[in-house]
Amino acid sequence: MLAGAGALTLALTGGMAGLAGTAQAAVKTTPVYVKCDAPAPQPDAEGNQDFTVTLPDGAKAGDTVPITIDPGLSPIVPMFTIDTVNTMKAKLFVGGQAQTVTSAAIPSHQEGGVKADPPAFSGTIKIPDGTEGTTVQVTLDQFVTDADIGGTVYTTSCTPSPRPSAPVGSVAVAALPKEPVTTKITPNSGKAGTVVAVTGANFPAGPVTCSASLAGTATGDTGTGSADASGAATCSLTVTKKADAIRIDGSTGAAKAFVFVEDQPGVKNPVDVEVLPGPLAIGPKDGFPASDWGKVTINGKSQSVVGQFNAVTVQDFRGGSLGWDVTATRTPFLNEATGHSMAKAQIGIQPSCTVTNPDSPSTCTAGAPGAITDSPMKVASQAAGGDQLTGGEFSVGGAGMIQLPPFAFADTYQSVVTFSVA
Repeated sequence: MLAGAGALTLALTGGMAGLAGTAQAAVKTTPVYVKCDAPAPQPDAEGNQDFTVTLPDGAKAGDTVPITIDPGLSPIVPMFTIDTVNTMKAKLFVGGQAQTVTSAAIPSHQEGGVKADPPAFSGTIKIPDGTEGTTVQVTLDQFVTDADIGGTVYTTSCTPSPRPSAPVGSVAVAALPKEPVTTKITPNSGKAGTVVAVTGANFPAGPVTCSASLAGTATGDTGTGSADASGAATCSLTVTKKADAIRIDGSTGAAKAFVFVEDQPGVKNPVDVEVLPGPLAIGPKDGFPASDWGKVTINGKSQSVVGQFNAVTVQDFRGGSLGWDVTATRTPFLNEATGHSMAKAQIGIQPSCTVTNPDSPSTCTAGAPGAITDSPMKVASQAAGGDQLTGGEFSVGGAGMIQLPPFAFADTYQSVVTFSVA
């Protein structure tokens, strides 16, 4: 029996998928020797898998570019003929930075005794900052396939040997700076006559101009400034008429919002309201009751049981721009009454994270699947917002699996999984 103070999941992995790209991009096929860990009773497998990756020939540092992965035949030979819905995750290193490309949920029909042949899928990767004038190498760190069978997810992971793999693709990074962007305006509100300082990044050194707009149309208010050798730009603009956005001219992306305060005639009656920060909390406060993940009968072989973690709630009411991480830890599998333990039992999680309040200013990101141990494992996170507001209400949980050893005392065992937020 498994008790959870948060959400718990075991992720076993097998079949791998490959990368592919756009028609105009460079295509490279690389044989990668992989070792695949499949959920019982499917046997593990290893061997070469040909990954075909398509990437653009070139990009700028900071660009998000398309990638397509075509994995080719997997060394996994399924034992059964079965219909599943598969989600594939290619864990990559892009110029040394960890990134993951995830497929859509794809219906799959697999014949028993025939090598798995996962389809190609596409996504995006980000070219790391600071790589101007270099060639960024893309290597494969792990390939994960989540197979949904009737609502239960079985995970197969394939790991290159050596890990990570040799480069499966590359992108030449232009020696040019990144696209110029407007980063901040100060103040971001005011009435006619307000002087606004506008800052930006990645501009060519020299003079710059800035401008105000209303509903996308220029108001005629403009200003001047300059950018230094590092690309940092500063511009000053005086607002004389109603505007809702201000930017440094030539910048890409959205302009920064400005709230125009119109002067009303009559008697002034100022109204102040103070908004106090709330907590960063995880619940329910008293945890969950123990959950029963089923029974197995000793047969001399490793066996697995699957279950679903109760979803914990995360509330970020701090009213700032901070982020958070949810981590999971567990205690050993024990029966405290009898003193029996299962030291070799493993438990893992396929994390999920969803926004439960549609007014939440932030999104959340689920962590990578893996084993839960006594060391904190990140299962979900919210990124810090910089100058932008963060926070909201979220649900963190996931599917889980317990892998049991071939032999153990016949008994009822319990592990307590604890979710924490910081």
